Amino acid sequence: PQGRSKKKSRKHQRFMERRAVLEQKGLLSPHGRLGSQTTEPGLEAHTTLTEANGTVAPLCDKVPKPKQVVSASLSPSASPDSIARHHSVLLSQGNGSSKRVRTSSLVLRPGKYVAIDCEMVGTGPQGRLSELARCSVVSYEGDVIYDKYVRPELPIVDYRTRWSGITKQHMKNAIPFTAAQAEILKILKDKIVVGHAIHNDFQALKYFHPKDRTRDTSQSTVLKKRAGLPVRANVSLKNLARFLLRKKIQVGCKGHSSVEDAQTAMELYRLVEVQWEKELAHSLPPRPPSPVTDPAADSSQYLDDQYWPTDLMASSL
Repeated sequence: PQGRSKKKSRKHQRFMERRAVLEQKGLLSPHGRLGSQTTEPGLEAHTTLTEANGTVAPLCDKVPKPKQVVSASLSPSASPDSIARHHSVLLSQGNGSSKRVRTSSLVLRPGKYVAIDCEMVGTGPQGRLSELARCSVVSYEGDVIYDKYVRPELPIVDYRTRWSGITKQHMKNAIPFTAAQAEILKILKDKIVVGHAIHNDFQALKYFHPKDRTRDTSQSTVLKKRAGLPVRANVSLKNLARFLLRKKIQVGCKGHSSVEDAQTAMELYRLVEVQWEKELAHSLPPRPPSPVTDPAADSSQYLDDQYWPTDLMASSL
């Protein structure tokens, strides 16, 4: 026992001597806590490590330089062209890297995106007029936001059940067109809307959505190229789903499901989202600055002659 205690005492003395030296050099705090002395980023920094046997050894490590990261979010009032250009920046930063660029599901606000599909029935002479009978809207993740049957303004002549899936039974609990239109347009407001041949859906809603906030999968050159189809070809949603998603839709004789079609359109958009938005960013013309945001102009100056139209000034003289 005495031999072990002497050996332990000598080891403790060596430890205390070593500790005093480290404290003098500033590598160990006087309170016994391990300290560190760091230099500029990128250079070696020395820290101390206490081993199991009580000795203290220096540990060398490198301090990595901080990386510049693109802002992970945009303001709620971000315009479509700024969203598209944000995609372009992300894609350019991903070049030369093995890591995949994060898509807008993480970078942008998914709540800004919805997909829509409508089913129509025939009204008017010989049922040639198409009117809305069902509308489905899904979120960026494909969750159903809206799905209701709609009673047309004119009497139904042709239910077009083979394609629309609409029957007389569905019209019993259908809501009037004007009520449905108000509900749907409230959802689409300020959104980027995805769809296939989406002009038909807007026409049935008697509505026009801003072009820069519309993503039509039937007109997407990125999707057609990826599917190996001619850019000018008229391609159906069914074929795009089969070629690109390995998914079968619109099968059977019970008609289409507007929910399934809307979800498929959103899946196709998400498949090529970054490339699509990059092409859109390059095609967008530069937006002229608004005089309201001109920092050199004060709000009290807008009554000056320079802010009045020239034709109005001429007529007032």
